[in-house]
Amino acid sequence: MQNPLPLRLKTARKKAGLTQQQLGMRLGMEQSSASARMNQYEKGKHAPDYQTMQRIAAELGLPVAYFY
Repeated sequence: MQNPLPLRLKTARKKAGLTQQQLGMRLGMEQSSASARMNQYEKGKHAPDYQTMQRIAAELGLPVAYFY
């Protein structure tokens, strides 16, 4: 079974009308790396730790469970 997190993260971000960089910066990431980090999460190359996932979910107004 494939991890649903990358697709659900991308879908939720787009539905919120945010770019990867905007979401990353709202989470406190540096402007220069925000887009690249979010892109790696959405491509499934890396997964955010649970604390970061909690912040992403809160920013997008969704429960953490939605992403898993």
